[in-house]
Amino acid sequence: MEYHLTDLVWLFFIYSFAGWCMEVCYAAISRRKFVNRGFVNSPYCTIYGFSAVLFAIFLPELVNRPFFLFLGGLLLASIVEYTTGMLMEKIFHKKLWDYSAIKYNLSGYVCARYSLLWGLSAVATVGFLNPVLCNLLRRIPPLPTLVIQWAAVGLLAVDFITTAMAVLGMKVTAKRLSQLSEGMQQTSKLLENRLTVGVQKRMQRSFPSISPDAIAKDLKEKSEKAKAEPKVFAQGCSFYKLVALFFIGAFLGDITETIFCLLTTGVLMSRSSVVYGPFSIVWGLGCALLTLFLYRYRDKSDRHIFLAGTLLGGAYEYVCSVFTELVFGTVFWDYSGFAFNLGGRINLLYCFFWGIAAVVWLKLIYPKLSDLIEKLPLQGGKILCNCMIVFMIFNMLLSSMALARYTKRQTDSGKDQTLNAVTAFLDTHFPDERMERIYPNAKLVE
Repeated sequence: MEYHLTDLVWLFFIYSFAGWCMEVCYAAISRRKFVNRGFVNSPYCTIYGFSAVLFAIFLPELVNRPFFLFLGGLLLASIVEYTTGMLMEKIFHKKLWDYSAIKYNLSGYVCARYSLLWGLSAVATVGFLNPVLCNLLRRIPPLPTLVIQWAAVGLLAVDFITTAMAVLGMKVTAKRLSQLSEGMQQTSKLLENRLTVGVQKRMQRSFPSISPDAIAKDLKEKSEKAKAEPKVFAQGCSFYKLVALFFIGAFLGDITETIFCLLTTGVLMSRSSVVYGPFSIVWGLGCALLTLFLYRYRDKSDRHIFLAGTLLGGAYEYVCSVFTELVFGTVFWDYSGFAFNLGGRINLLYCFFWGIAAVVWLKLIYPKLSDLIEKLPLQGGKILCNCMIVFMIFNMLLSSMALARYTKRQTDSGKDQTLNAVTAFLDTHFPDERMERIYPNAKLVE
């Protein structure tokens, strides 16, 4: 089934509401009172809607392969839940949900019991519910559809901003309680209006662990710990550490693939993802994400890391393949000739390579690279990383534009004569010959 943008918007709100209803019912049974379990004030649990949209975008071609549809839904939703849990803990310094008491959990963010339910949900939604819902919703005329959807999106955006302000107010109140600067105290007073206080009370009823007192205590402990530790650039699994690992991984990944292709095919070809520099974005993001998700488990046994790397790497490569095909109309790799492949997007052998890479990365390469990164000067390291971020954003934007223009030239067979300054620049500096050298394995798809 092919989904339109309006279909995805409908599905987001429908499943967000359905998820909210389930969460409220579960809370009512377990706590014997009504509790709004959503992050926003509206009757939505957006993690359900977002997961449903991801299912609809990345998993439709697996509808005739129920096991892989189940596995894909399990992995996608678990990654979303894990990421959301980490993000919420960074904001509140407390877990909004905690599965630590349940068997087979990962840091309390996800657990096998609910991940299996996510997999079954993917089979149910993509295989059965979505076609029925979309066929019904497409009968609504276009104008009412646009009005309703824009109104719903606008109200949700206002609700999200209001909740975010309340969260900021809670953190400011917590900082005031932990006796930070007078400026923070003034900011807190500005935020203490009836609406904000009402939202804060609702959040504390829904998630008792995030009261200002609890946040203040955690902030104070972390502040005292930070003062006791020597100041080091990109210590631990910090933002700048991940940025540095992204660039190192992108460079090393490009070099590794180039050498691998040379040894196996005897051809020296470009494996870069961007038009400037030997950088493989897939490898760079893979290194950063593997580190982010598996950093807590770096002391686990090799087999645990291998299994996690195999599953995460396979899911990541599959999503990247679908994304590039949807956005650029281009397939950059095709494993159809390999045994045990899934739609030519991934294959079992390379999934095992991801697992091996995860073990080698976390056990051997990461510790050495981490030590080298932390030896950079505090200010110099930040300046270098910020400059590299700006360079890579520009590089990726230009690469995307060049790829889009290259695709258009191929599909239009040279008939498009509507040139402007941008297209003329792209045609001059990134002609077909250059693009085919940079992306020798790229195949256009409809």
